[in-house]
Amino acid sequence: MLYRNRTAALASAAALAGSAVLMAAPAAHAEVVDVKYQCKTPIGDKSAVSPIDIKGVKSGSGYKITMSWQKGVSSSPVDLGKGSMNPSAVIELGGADSGTLNVSGPANQAVVPANTPIKINDLSGTYTPRKSGKVTFTAGVLTIKALGTTTTCTPTNSPGPSLSLDVTAAGGAGSGTQSGSDSGASLPQTGPEDSAIALGTLGGTVLLAGAAGALWLTRRHQAARRR
Repeated sequence: MLYRNRTAALASAAALAGSAVLMAAPAAHAEVVDVKYQCKTPIGDKSAVSPIDIKGVKSGSGYKITMSWQKGVSSSPVDLGKGSMNPSAVIELGGADSGTLNVSGPANQAVVPANTPIKINDLSGTYTPRKSGKVTFTAGVLTIKALGTTTTCTPTNSPGPSLSLDVTAAGGAGSGTQSGSDSGASLPQTGPEDSAIALGTLGGTVLLAGAAGALWLTRRHQAARRR
C-alpha cells in the first residue's frame, strides 16, 4: 500500500510540474514607456511627453499591433473640426527582426479645441514575422496631418520597447519594411498561440517522464518481493 501511495504521489507531482511549466513562461511582455516627443509644427517647435502602450494579439499568420497614447501631444492654434486630423506612426522593430511597422487609425471623432494637447486615437497595423524569436516594438516617429498641414513628432529620449513578443515565422527569413493599416480602437490582450502549443508539448513530456519513473519504482518493488 505504501508503494502504491508513493506511485500515485509521483504521478501527481509530474502532472503539477507540467502545469507549472505552462504557467511560468510568458509569451509576451508589455509595459507603458514614457516617450519624449519633439514636434515640428507649422507654428514652431513644441515638446511633450506621453506614456506609450503597445499591445499585440495573434491574428492569422501575423499579429495585430495596437499603439496608444495616454496623454496628448502637440497642439493647434485653431480648433480642429471633427474628422480633420489624421494621425499615423512608425514602430521600430528590434531583437530577432528589424525594420519598421507602419500603424494608422481613424481621424478625430470630436472637435479638438485650440491650444489644447491633441489626443491621438489608437493606431494599429498587422505585423507578419519574418524570423522566429523575441521581437521588440518601440515607439517611433508620429505624424499628424490636419487642415492641409503636417506635424512630425520624433522621440528624443531613446525610449525602450513597449512590447516584446516571442514569434514564429511562417517560413524563411525575409527583408523589407513591415506595414499595415487597421482602424481598430480597442486594446487586445497579448498571447501568441504558437508559444502556448509549444509549452503544452513540453508539459506533456514532463508528465510522461514522471509516470515512467513511477512505473520503474513499482516494478523494482515487485522484483524485490519475488526474491
